Amino acid sequence: MKKQNLNLFLLFFSLTVLFTACNSETKKEETATPDLHLTLAQWSLHKSFFGDALNGDWAKFGQMLMESPDSLLQGDLKPVDFPEIAASYGFTTIELVNTFYFSKAHDQAFWDDFKMRCEKAGVDVGLIMCDALGNIGDADSVARAKAVENHHAWVDIAAFLGAKSIRVNAAGQGTAEELAAQAADGLKQLATYAATKGINVIVENHGGLSSNGEWLAGVMKVVNMENVGTLPDFGNFCLERTADGCAQEYDRYKGIEELLPYAKGVSAKTFDFDSLGNESTMDYVRILKLMKDAGFKGNVGIEYEGERLSEDEGIKATKAMLDKLIAE
Repeated sequence: MKKQNLNLFLLFFSLTVLFTACNSETKKEETATPDLHLTLAQWSLHKSFFGDALNGDWAKFGQMLMESPDSLLQGDLKPVDFPEIAASYGFTTIELVNTFYFSKAHDQAFWDDFKMRCEKAGVDVGLIMCDALGNIGDADSVARAKAVENHHAWVDIAAFLGAKSIRVNAAGQGTAEELAAQAADGLKQLATYAATKGINVIVENHGGLSSNGEWLAGVMKVVNMENVGTLPDFGNFCLERTADGCAQEYDRYKGIEELLPYAKGVSAKTFDFDSLGNESTMDYVRILKLMKDAGFKGNVGIEYEGERLSEDEGIKATKAMLDKLIAE
């Protein structure tokens, strides 16, 4: 009888140890979830969506975008299929670009279908990048208010799709001081509406004064709203561009550091890679350290924009590099 009791005790003890170990391992796996979540920015496939419409004549492209946006979708891939395309790379979150859906701003049936496509593919929408809707920092107050209003439809779409943010541009006219005041006013107007939908308004460094990290951080301080922030793009620090390329560039790492405190996401731009798989035009180890030091946690949008590799190869190379660096 005593031996039987001893055997039962030993069995109970073994099962307790095993359960505790398994439970501990489960908790370890749960707490090991990375703070950085890789997402796929739709612009990574812009050549595959626009095709021959990208012929270098941006004035004509802009005109066609306003007059007949669907005619610009001449590529082999279709924007409506983006959820499935992103899932095929292993992404569970996507970042949309409004210019691929420019004719669909008020087409609820389209977005009903698109939402079902996302659910079927097992992906969610993180943000919508908004362009060609007018200048948030326009010097004319009436034009500025119209630009704000033009963004409302995309705030509504973002909310319907379950996204957290829309990305906007702090563009306009005037001196640095004038544009800062105008952009702050436009952002406050838009953010007030976006707050009613639970949506963030985030500004990308996207050329001109917005690519000056100190200037854009200053605008954030003036706005000072909970649902307004930045989307630091690691490759967009050109202050002045000419036909020959960037004529004046802001210090990339200084700019990233200045914008990270306000970041509600980042755009991991890549152009090319060395033989070891590292981005060859910027120091991603240094960038990730800046993110860690700033305490950044959230979405890291992969946005390949190179020429040597195909879009497919560039997306895969960027994802492989970031997976490796984040793991390290």
